Amino acid sequence: MEMIAEPVQTGTLTGIDFAAMRQAMVDSQLRPNAVSDPRVVAAMGQVAREAFLPQALAPVAYADVKLPLADARTTNLPVATGRLLTQAALNSSDRVLLIGAAGGYTAAVLDGLVGAVVAVECDPTLATLARAALAAMPKVTLIEGPLEAGYPAGAPYDAIVVDGAIEHVPQALIDQLAVGGRLVAGVIDRGVCRLSLGTRSTGGFGVADFADFDAAHLPGFAVATGFVF
Repeated sequence: MEMIAEPVQTGTLTGIDFAAMRQAMVDSQLRPNAVSDPRVVAAMGQVAREAFLPQALAPVAYADVKLPLADARTTNLPVATGRLLTQAALNSSDRVLLIGAAGGYTAAVLDGLVGAVVAVECDPTLATLARAALAAMPKVTLIEGPLEAGYPAGAPYDAIVVDGAIEHVPQALIDQLAVGGRLVAGVIDRGVCRLSLGTRSTGGFGVADFADFDAAHLPGFAVATGFVF
C-alpha cells in the first residue's frame, strides 16, 4: 500500500521554518476557532506535526486542509483536532482511547496532556508510520486493529477521542467509557459533519453537538442500510 501525495504541491525540506509554520497554525487556525484550552494550544504548538507524516507532505504539514494519506484516508484538520481535544476537557491523569491514530500526531499531542494513551489504527501503512514516530513516547500504546472495535482490554477509559468523522458512535466504544467519561467525535448527520460531545452516566449515554465542522472520514463506522424494494 503506497502513500498518496500527488494532489499536494510539495518541495524540499531544506530551509523550511517548521517552528514558524507551527506558530502560524496556532495563531491563524486554532485561536480564532475556539480552541481555547491553553494546554491543548500549548501541546499543539510544541508537537512537530511534520514528523508524523510521509516526508513528501512535510512542507504542507500545517496547512488548513485535509492531507492525503494511504488508502483514501486523510489527516484530520488541525483545528478539528483542536476543537475535539478542547471539548474533551482532558485531565493530566486521564486514560484516553484515541480512535484513528493515522501517523501518530494526535497521540503525540495527547502524550503531553494526559496520563496514558491507547491509540488504535486500522491501516497497516499508517500504523507502521505511527509506531516509528511514537517510539520515544512510553505513555502511548499503539494498537493495530478495527477502529470501531476500540481496545476493550484497556478499558475503562476516562475519555475517547475519535479523531475524525463517523456515521454513528457504536455501542462497543460507549461500553469502553468509564461512568462520567467523555467521548468526542465528528458525527455525520445527513451529509453534515457535526463535532459532538457524549458523556456516559449510570443511566446511559447522551450526545450533544457543539460545532458544524469538516473532519476526516474514518472507515468502519457506516450505518447499515435496510432493504429497499
